[in-house]
Amino acid sequence: MKILVSNVGSTSLKFKLYDMPLERVLCEAKIERVGSEDDAIYTYKNRVTGHSERSLGCRVPTYTEGIKLFLDDMCGEHGAAESTGEIAAVGFKTVLAKGFYGVHELTEEVLEAMRAYLFVAPAHNGPYLEAIGRFRELMPGARLIGVFETAFHTTIPPERTMYAVPYEWYEKYGIKRMGYHGASHSYVAETLGEAYGSTGRTVSCHLGGSCSLCAIEDGRSVDTSFGFSLQTGVMHANRTGDLDPYVLPFLLHEGMDMEEALEGLSKRGGLLGVSGVSNDLRFVEEAAEKGDARSKLAIDMFVNQIVKYAGAFAAELGGLDNLVFTGGIGENSASVRRRVCEALSFLGLELDGEANAGPGEGVREISSVRSGVRALVIPANEELGIARRTYELVK
Repeated sequence: MKILVSNVGSTSLKFKLYDMPLERVLCEAKIERVGSEDDAIYTYKNRVTGHSERSLGCRVPTYTEGIKLFLDDMCGEHGAAESTGEIAAVGFKTVLAKGFYGVHELTEEVLEAMRAYLFVAPAHNGPYLEAIGRFRELMPGARLIGVFETAFHTTIPPERTMYAVPYEWYEKYGIKRMGYHGASHSYVAETLGEAYGSTGRTVSCHLGGSCSLCAIEDGRSVDTSFGFSLQTGVMHANRTGDLDPYVLPFLLHEGMDMEEALEGLSKRGGLLGVSGVSNDLRFVEEAAEKGDARSKLAIDMFVNQIVKYAGAFAAELGGLDNLVFTGGIGENSASVRRRVCEALSFLGLELDGEANAGPGEGVREISSVRSGVRALVIPANEELGIARRTYELVK
């Protein structure tokens, strides 16, 4: 069965066509700078034949053109399908829908539930709603499946998802801890199960442009650093993370308008806001090494918040068997991994400095043979998780 996975960003599109249940990638593509009249970047690769191409200066003003560009290649001379009719389903890494927290066929009812939370996740729900509409027009025979980022976290007990707000806010507005990055954390859980037979007690650290930690016990999510929105938890590249809720009304009282305040919280905060250098940790680390005090502070804050959540989750789990790093920062920043592991050494974790600093591919252990906690790097593969959940629903 051919399953297409579409990962939609605010200015990007990613595609992977899978042969399921073999989990074999047939072809894949990425489009950067969607919305550009003549400056988009398009890459395509047929994983079966090895054919690849890269085009600069493409015209991709909307998602429609981007999706058509990929579908033409997928079914063209160097494609992996004869026609779009071979595609049984398209799986989307959807984020949030009011009342729908698992894996669902994208009916009009589910799409309306996504629209209901546009204010909570405008940078995610808006692009997905547009892209889903285009796929519905271009591939009417395929089933469209939403694997919501909240799906993996439906197993978190209510005492960890509820806020101490008036209970009717939960009943009327759905205010509770949702949890996101479900595709990434569930992939970590599945990978640990395949490699070691069990997840045991695990803290999964998805660190990248967006960051979250997840407490996993026996393969299930039991807590997460994300809350009702994607604004919470540890600091992100541009988003503040946890913040006293009274900061916002105070700023409004002081004369700042809502648009400016929300932009500061969601676009000018995080690593960028503290360092003043960049939202990319690599550039922040370079500046810190040159003596920039604000960049050093940003990194110190980032590490401290990871350690604080990981320690709290270890307490909830009653100990720790695995500490996993994934995502762009988690996979590539040896210094962040080292500092986090050193701070958690009281749990019996001992890092192998050479393994942590050295290059590596695939799943790799970075803890020493004497360590009481296994520390690992697991490359993120959210698309495979989406393909698995989509296949399970469709088959």
